[in-house]
Amino acid sequence: MGYGTRKKMSFAIAVVLIVLLGVVPALVLAQPEADKKDNRPERGIALYTDYSGVAVARGETVQMDLTLENKGRTDENIDVRITSVAKDWKATLKGARYRVTGMYVPNGKAKTLSLTLEPAKGIGPGKYAFQFEAKTADGKLTSNHALSVDVQERTVGADNIQINAAYPVLRGQTDSKFEFSLEVMNKSEMERTFNLAAVGPEKWEINFKPAYEQKQISSIRVKEGANQTVAVEVTPVQNAASGEYPILVRISSGDSKAEVKLTVNLTGTYRLDAGTPNGILSLEAFAGKPVTFSLFVRNNGSAVNRNISFSSFKPENWETTFKPEKIESLAPGAMKQVEVTVTPGRQSLVGDYSVGIMTTGEKSDKTVEMRVTVKASSAWGWIGIGIILLVIAGLSFLFIKMGRR
Repeated sequence: MGYGTRKKMSFAIAVVLIVLLGVVPALVLAQPEADKKDNRPERGIALYTDYSGVAVARGETVQMDLTLENKGRTDENIDVRITSVAKDWKATLKGARYRVTGMYVPNGKAKTLSLTLEPAKGIGPGKYAFQFEAKTADGKLTSNHALSVDVQERTVGADNIQINAAYPVLRGQTDSKFEFSLEVMNKSEMERTFNLAAVGPEKWEINFKPAYEQKQISSIRVKEGANQTVAVEVTPVQNAASGEYPILVRISSGDSKAEVKLTVNLTGTYRLDAGTPNGILSLEAFAGKPVTFSLFVRNNGSAVNRNISFSSFKPENWETTFKPEKIESLAPGAMKQVEVTVTPGRQSLVGDYSVGIMTTGEKSDKTVEMRVTVKASSAWGWIGIGIILLVIAGLSFLFIKMGRR
């Protein structure tokens, strides 16, 4: 084979390699693109619950999610309804706080509704059937789902529910909120819904919340053998007096009940108010001369305020005294008067000064700021007049004497 022929073959092989290097990666990259092809149908819906059948104790309410799924590539408005309800049962579908009859579901997405099945009192053991239907707005697609509830007669008692309160007694002021933490244990052999209720003092606000959440609840669902933490938030009325207040929490599921007693120990509120009887927060004084004004102290709280003392923030070399120096106790709504004497320093210049009077009681305090105007003493005025008269007399004497010369 000649040199020219070998050169041509080498060139041909190089061209083939270049083509292969360009085509093969393109084919490899094209394969994932083919895999990404949307194989979903144009339209499709499904309606279902996680369970097609559940067993519950007699008298227990059934709560679960009903799912609407859009399996197609088209957004759908889906109507949903309960087509069959067992006798003596009440069935509701809710989304947020609304009863729902239809829902918008984007393509490829699923949305859930809250399904509640509540039996009437006296419902006996047996199997109860429920039917549900979903239909697109144009009526072309439908989906049906059936749910069976098996009500069982069970000998259950308080032993199947256990409640533990880490801190059953809380103490604080009347204007505080008290939050108890309860651990609810389901010791039965099935998942159950527990209803929450509480009885407390009249007009007190009592709410149940999930642990570390702010929303309010009235029931919880706990799996068999598991436990769940519930917070009980208690808000006393504003005018509640100090003392101990019992709160009874009841947790029930069907015929099974358990109770726990909680206690709120109110210490009352501690609020002090202070001021002058006429509301004037200024006075006049002379350097080195004491001036006295009246200060009222009132207990605006709901607890007795004890060991009320007085102090002041004042300019250097000033003095303040209080009579009495201390109030042993002050009942709620009571008021006492204190005489406060302020003595400016002897070297104080004429002008305005600030003196803070602090009233300190049990877990509360109040500060009153007084403006003290230091004025010139009247004695200095007479001294000045005397000096002027002496100067005039001296000048007159000099004029007379010089005139004789």
